[in-house]
Amino acid sequence: MKPSTNRPHIASGGRLQRTFGVEEEFLLVDPATGQPVAAAEKCLANEPRRPETGSAPTLALEVKQEQLEAVGPVCSTLQEIAAGIREGRRLADEAARSVGARAVALATSPVPATPTLVPQPRFLNMADRFGLTLREQLTCGVHVHVSVTDGEEGVAVLDRIRVWLPVLLALSANSPFWQGADTGYASFRYQAWSRWQTAGPCERFGSERAYRRYVQSLLATGVLLDEGMVYFDARLSRNHPTVEVRIADVCMEASHTAAIAAIVRALVERAAQEWSAGIPAPRLSAAQLGLAGWQASKSGVEDTLLHPLLNTPCPAAEAIQALLNHIRPALASSGEEEQVAQDVAGILASGTGSRRQRETMLSTQRLTAVVLDAIEHTHGTAKTAHHRARPLQAT
Repeated sequence: MKPSTNRPHIASGGRLQRTFGVEEEFLLVDPATGQPVAAAEKCLANEPRRPETGSAPTLALEVKQEQLEAVGPVCSTLQEIAAGIREGRRLADEAARSVGARAVALATSPVPATPTLVPQPRFLNMADRFGLTLREQLTCGVHVHVSVTDGEEGVAVLDRIRVWLPVLLALSANSPFWQGADTGYASFRYQAWSRWQTAGPCERFGSERAYRRYVQSLLATGVLLDEGMVYFDARLSRNHPTVEVRIADVCMEASHTAAIAAIVRALVERAAQEWSAGIPAPRLSAAQLGLAGWQASKSGVEDTLLHPLLNTPCPAAEAIQALLNHIRPALASSGEEEQVAQDVAGILASGTGSRRQRETMLSTQRLTAVVLDAIEHTHGTAKTAHHRARPLQAT
C-alpha cells in the first residue's frame, strides 16, 4: 500500500471515507499430498511482470519458503477490497501453479511440516537469535491497514479498538491443526504466534509520544532486531499512514476476509469519532485482553467468548452482536451494514475455517483431504452449496 495514496478521501455525498487494504499470507502446498513445499522464491521468480498501476495486488516473500504473501491495493469500498482479495488469491495461486504447487488459505499446516527459511540477512539473523521459535514458525495471518490522518489519531484509535480485537480473532479462526494433531484450539496460530516477545495486546498509550517512547524502550533492550519485530495485535504501520490490525488468522473464504476488513475500517472510524468527541478509551488491562484473546483462540465462534466491554463470559453470538452494534453507525455511513451483517451471520451459522477443517477430517480421516478441500474454498471452486444466512439484527 502506497503512503501517498492511502489517505482518507471524499466519497460521493461529501463524506470522508477512510481507505483500507489487506495483506493475506498463504501456504504453498503440494496439490496431491497437501504437504507444504519450499517454493516461495521460485514462485516470485516465475511471476509475470505487471505494470505498476497501484490498483492491483502484488506478491511478496515471508520468512519461510512455504508461504507467500499477497499485498492488496489501497481501496475505498467493500466491493473493491473483496475484488482485490480474490485477485490476490488468484495471483498467488498462479505463481504457485507455475512451480507445481498451490496457494491455500490455511493459518497453520494440518500436515506435519519442517519449514525452510528464506535466506535473507534479516531472517538469518532472526534464526540465529530466536532459535526454535523462528524455525517452527509457519503461520499465516491477515493484516488490515486503515488510513488515519496522523499518528496522534492513530494511537487514539489503537487505544479504543483493542477491546474488540479478540472478536476478530474468533471470526477468523482457521488453524485447529498443528504438526498433524488437533490442538483443541480454533486458532492455534495465535498460540504459536504468542511465543514472540511483543505479540498480543498492549496497555493504553494515551498519546503518540507515549506510543513512540514505549516502542523505543522495547528496542533499547537489545532483544528485538528492529521495529518490525514489534508484533502488537494492532500497531501503527512503520511505512504507511495507517493503523495495522494483525490479530486475525488468514480466512479460508475470501468473503470472510473482506467482512473482517470492513469491520476493522468501521472500528477505526468509530474510534476516531469517539476520540474527537472526548469519549475515553475502555479501561480493560492488557492482561484482561490477553485472556479474551486466549478464549477467542480456544473457542472461535463455537462456544463462549469474553464480552468486549464487560470481560465476562458470554455466548460468542452475544460478543459478536456487541461488536456489530458498536460499529453500526460507521457501517451504515459506508453503505456496508447489510453485507457485513449477512457475512457475519453466515460465519455464525456455518462456522469458520476451523470448523470446516475439522468436519473434513471427521468425514475423511485424512489430513491431506483437509488441505485439498481448503484449496477449493480458498479459490471459490468448491461445489458445496453456499449457506444463505439471515443478517444479525440490532438488539
